[in-house]
Amino acid sequence: MSGRGAAPGLHPVRLTAREALLFEAGIKLGGIFHQYLGTPVAPRTAEGLARAIEHAVGLQPFVERVRVRIDPRTGGPTGRGRFAYRYLTAEMLSAKVTLVDGPVRIEAGLARDRRRRYPLMSVTSVTTARGPASRPRRR
Repeated sequence: MSGRGAAPGLHPVRLTAREALLFEAGIKLGGIFHQYLGTPVAPRTAEGLARAIEHAVGLQPFVERVRVRIDPRTGGPTGRGRFAYRYLTAEMLSAKVTLVDGPVRIEAGLARDRRRRYPLMSVTSVTTARGPASRPRRR
C-alpha cells in the first residue's frame, strides 16, 4: 500500500491507497455481514445491536464513519414469551462505511437487492482531495 499509515509488508503487492481502501471496505462490510448474522434481535434491541456493530467496526483502521440499520420486522416468525425474538438475517441488515486514507475517501454499502433477493456490497463513491477519482457504474 502506498498511502500514509501503511505498515511495511501489509500487502505483499504494492497497492495504491485507493486500491487498499477498496479492499478494506469489502473486508469491513463482509465482516459485518458474516460476523453478526444469527445474533438474537428483537424490536427493543435492534437499535442497540446496530450501534454496537458501528462501534466495533469504527475501531478498525481507516474508518471515518459507519452506519448500520437493522429492521427486525422483516425477519421470520418469532416464538412466544421469553422466546419472542428473531435472529439477525440478511433481509434485516444494511450498512454504509466511509474509509479515508490521506486524500482518498471510499464510501461503500451493504444492502439487500430486492430484485435478486440477495445482499450485495457496492462501492458508492471514490474521491480524492482533487475531486472524484472515478464514478462506479450502476448495475
